Amino acid sequence: MHFVRNALALVPKSAAELVAASIRTVFAQPDATTTREQWRRVADGFRERFPRLTALLDDAEDEVLAYLSVPRTHWRQVWSTNPLERLNKEVKRRSDVVGIFPNAAAVTRLVGMVLAEQHDEWQVSRRYVSPDSLAPLLAPRPAADALPALAAA
Repeated sequence: MHFVRNALALVPKSAAELVAASIRTVFAQPDATTTREQWRRVADGFRERFPRLTALLDDAEDEVLAYLSVPRTHWRQVWSTNPLERLNKEVKRRSDVVGIFPNAAAVTRLVGMVLAEQHDEWQVSRRYVSPDSLAPLLAPRPAADALPALAAA
């Protein structure tokens, strides 16, 4: 959503609906390969008409599509900014109560405390992803120099 907003700021309002719909097609793809291919098609489709948009698409590809490196079952959780927005809202709520901080250390203590509380809460009651579903990501991988030996075997 945030990336689409940034992209729409680079095109005329008359093209906003087309651009937004085109970018959303990227996230509807079933796997990483077709998602990257669709990203390139969308960028190439706008290259002549909207060079600033295309530059943004080219520069942001790796960051926006970073979620592709985790299992598909987690894509929705990874690309969502809802937990981050909720955390920011909680920090703001707590800091508004204090009003004026006497020094930077006081801000650091308050934000650190909020982060620690949120971490504990997510560890216990808000399992966003299960440890079992993350196991394939955490499995040890063979070293790069061991790969040729495995291929020869």
